[in-house]
Amino acid sequence: MLRCIIAVGVILGLLNACSPSGNGGEGFANTDITGAKYGQDFKLIDHHGQPRSLADYRGKVVTLFFGYTQCPDVCPTNLAGMAEVMRQLGPDADKVQVLFMTVDPERDTRELLAEYVPAFDARFVGLYGDLPTTQAVAKDFKVFYQKQGDVTGKAYTVDHSTGTYVFDPQGHLRLYVKHGEKPELITADIRKLLAGK
Repeated sequence: MLRCIIAVGVILGLLNACSPSGNGGEGFANTDITGAKYGQDFKLIDHHGQPRSLADYRGKVVTLFFGYTQCPDVCPTNLAGMAEVMRQLGPDADKVQVLFMTVDPERDTRELLAEYVPAFDARFVGLYGDLPTTQAVAKDFKVFYQKQGDVTGKAYTVDHSTGTYVFDPQGHLRLYVKHGEKPELITADIRKLLAGK
């Protein structure tokens, strides 16, 4: 089975370089990238057809993952993991917004995102842009993605970066979560951000 790849070790090197203590800072389990000069904002459309930017979610911890709906394993695993994080957060889950941005705008329509993303948790939001917008946002967030297979038709897969970005309630980029992280560690870090760490 073709798989989405865990891409580009160099990205992790760049991310770790953003924090003087790597995973240290405020004692986060995940990579502390506070002060990163990239990934500051986006202008996209949500699966309801509404324009969205990071400012729309001010006051909440925001997680942002880049993937696509036909991904066979990494993307559904990520979304299922974030659904478990929301369950562990209990009432605090209402202070968190999980975002899933497609890197496959040619196939991932608004309607498809509206069906796929909230299936994991009704509060999750799918985001998309046209091809130039997708390329620009991915570049700004240092996200790698590339079609593989039948790139002239519709039967391709997309290799892509697999980490999740986490913003604090003030809209500042704070953490990078590697794919496969334990939900309880993500939950603990989100609780710290909600507490103002």
